[in-house]
Amino acid sequence: MASFPPRVNEKEIGKLLLNLVDHSEVVRDLTFAPDGSLILVSASRDKTLRVWDLKDDGNMMKVLRGHQNWVYSCAFSPDSSMLCSVGASKAVFLWNMDKYTMIRKLEGHHHDVVACDFSPDGALLATASYDTRVYIWDPHTGDILMEFGHLFPPPTPIFAGGANDRWVRSVSFSHDGLHVASLADDKMVRFWRIDEDYPVQVAPLSNGLCCAFSTDGSVLAAGTHDGSVYFWATPRQVPSLQHLCRMSIRRVMPTQEVQELPVPSKVLEFLSYRI
Repeated sequence: MASFPPRVNEKEIGKLLLNLVDHSEVVRDLTFAPDGSLILVSASRDKTLRVWDLKDDGNMMKVLRGHQNWVYSCAFSPDSSMLCSVGASKAVFLWNMDKYTMIRKLEGHHHDVVACDFSPDGALLATASYDTRVYIWDPHTGDILMEFGHLFPPPTPIFAGGANDRWVRSVSFSHDGLHVASLADDKMVRFWRIDEDYPVQVAPLSNGLCCAFSTDGSVLAAGTHDGSVYFWATPRQVPSLQHLCRMSIRRVMPTQEVQELPVPSKVLEFLSYRI
């Protein structure tokens, strides 16, 4: 069987390698497993996610069902063991990617959820919604640890569930695990710290749609409805010893295992992300 991606010479660059055909509606998002396995997940308006193995000529391995409406976005955890998918009707789902089963549905948003991203250590999950909020979750327990509001005072659930001129379009975790960026319809890009409930920096941006940090976290790129891409230098702060310790241990241990460590309660508190 031919390997994927195949070895190609310079003249073959740009050649179509595979065409994966099975979704019945628009494909809204794609994400590769970060473990290098060439497992690809696609999210679609047909209410499904499909898992493809590109090492096996693009064979479709599994269909993940559970969404009752459009699936907008999906993201793997850093160790590839978990997938988050978000969509219309307030949907935030977590999937076990070893068994291809749903772990839990996260409840809290009041409107369509359109973007998601895991922290680099996998201990936190950010979701962005048309309800004017970004939530930071513990994906291992389903708890909301932080709320980043884009409208003050915070809207009531009824107002948050409608047209409120503050729809959050995108969210992205920086690779330092300390900062989160968000884009909203109020023509602003915001930079947040995970331990502060207010932006540490804001900048103007009209028609923002998506954003992503550079690998070293020094630059944020944002794409817009009118076809432009803008770049910003991001906040640079020295992480605390607590943050570095949390990141180190949470890369290898989920919340439940940290809580069971035979160490003093103050040490557990030091190593935990808290509400």
